[in-house]
Amino acid sequence: MQWRDEGLILGGRKFGESGLILDVLTRTRGRRSGLVYGGASRRKRGQFEPGNSVELSWSGRLEEQLGRFDVAEATKQRASRLLDLPDALAAVAATCAILRGALNEGDEAGSALYDATLLLLDSLEEDDVWPALYVRWELGLLSALGFGLDLEACAISGWNDGLTHVSPRTGRAVRGSEAEDYVDRLFTLPSFLIDPAGEASQRDIVAGLELTGFFVERRLFHAVNKDLPESRRRLMTRFLRRG
Repeated sequence: MQWRDEGLILGGRKFGESGLILDVLTRTRGRRSGLVYGGASRRKRGQFEPGNSVELSWSGRLEEQLGRFDVAEATKQRASRLLDLPDALAAVAATCAILRGALNEGDEAGSALYDATLLLLDSLEEDDVWPALYVRWELGLLSALGFGLDLEACAISGWNDGLTHVSPRTGRAVRGSEAEDYVDRLFTLPSFLIDPAGEASQRDIVAGLELTGFFVERRLFHAVNKDLPESRRRLMTRFLRRG
């Protein structure tokens, strides 16, 4: 069997002396893995940095078995453009680690995230843009994988205005005025997540990361006995320091 696609490199692990088992998110076939002969060599290492875009072909005897990747030169090398932007590099690492850990091999639901992920990664040189986009990306990730939050109306009253919090138990929006007795147990819902034109302050970004991070960890990772990737925790720490 054989197929060709474009892909986003999520990471890799060494195989033998110089081989590399490469994990990619493809445009049409979801998350896929394949062996790259010589992929761990010093000459090729930079090509396979997480966040790079590549053209590749896969070949193997059976679709469900580990096959071989033939990878052309990277069509876009993102990490090398962000060396002077450590927060942006942290976002690349977190994005790729979350996709790598949350998507199963061959899970084509991941392809629904492909263009949104490229949009996020290509915005990382714009520091006033990407943090809010990153939070929205995690919200979209939850939705694409069937674990979306319900931010349309208050879970208590049914009203769709004045939404200020989210229940950690149900993932539904709540008006703080309707939940005064236990509002301190709810997550803050930053307005930019329900108003596309809303601006996001540093405090809003932190609140958004706390909200989406909780549900990404609980619904995507804990459900399969995994921890939230350490790179995602480091990204959160960076924003706490910013604030």
